[in-house]
Amino acid sequence: MSESSSETAIPISIVIPVFNESGNLRPLIQELTEILEKLQDDAEVILVDDGSSDDTSSRFDSIIKDIDSTFRSRFQLIRLRRNYGQTTAFMAGIDTARGEIMILMDGDLQNDPADIPRLLKRLDEGFDVVSGWRKHRKDPWFSKQLPSWIANRIISALSRVSIHDYGCSLKAYRRSAISGFRLYGEMHRFIPIYARWQGAKISEITVNHRPRVSGKSNYGLTRTFKVVMDLIVVIFLHEYQQKPMYVFGFAALVSLATGGAAGLLAFYYKFFGDKSLIQTPLPLLCVMCFLTAVMCFLMGLLAELLIRIYYESQDKRTYVITKTL
Repeated sequence: MSESSSETAIPISIVIPVFNESGNLRPLIQELTEILEKLQDDAEVILVDDGSSDDTSSRFDSIIKDIDSTFRSRFQLIRLRRNYGQTTAFMAGIDTARGEIMILMDGDLQNDPADIPRLLKRLDEGFDVVSGWRKHRKDPWFSKQLPSWIANRIISALSRVSIHDYGCSLKAYRRSAISGFRLYGEMHRFIPIYARWQGAKISEITVNHRPRVSGKSNYGLTRTFKVVMDLIVVIFLHEYQQKPMYVFGFAALVSLATGGAAGLLAFYYKFFGDKSLIQTPLPLLCVMCFLTAVMCFLMGLLAELLIRIYYESQDKRTYVITKTL
């Protein structure tokens, strides 16, 4: 994630993706304006229209004219050319945001903007990431709550980062805790994992969750599968991004061991089982495993070369400095 310029940085940025949320836009902006009045620090609100097919963008123009001129300049809308998905919309907002603290939330009014001061207060206690927990969720149990419960348990078990509600978009981050990585797929929910692996201190608070009153949810049961697949990618990148040879080398050793066992078994049958080499598929399996092992080994060397090019060509560091005393 890009780092903000010191000349234009402000204390707080609130980033909200919206997709076909024209019916929720006016109350959302009104509630956010009330929060901006309460915040003592300067703050901006960045709405990212993720290629809406309704009149979300045009309604924003008319709604923004009706709010207090003091806060009008703090709102901006970014319209993406097409619907890229929630993670990409979050990434677009984060790239634009100037805040040293970033609040991410949904634009369907199910997240309550009134919880933002509570998130900021917890950050002030020394945490780098504060995650919202929809403890009393107002969604259908079978189609929403059950898949979310399953996904949360799987994510916590595989990542070893215990959070009750990864799917809750309402979270607060210090920019320093999330700089240096990009988001793809459905990976916005894994930002706390990235941050924790970089040494960030994470906390969690119970937040208000409201029923949807307008618009239509775009998520269903199939999203759990996508989330798990993205989690596997995240864990792979974390564990082996700087040492891909470990993965390919292990696969090569397994193939060599399998091929060697198949070859020994083939000769055993030839000399002690009265079966020639052409009567069993074991010789063919031996050759295939040997070739697979060679290919895995060469791919591991190629991956090591690409990793070095990736870091050195972009002058990327393989470490993160918290502070220098």
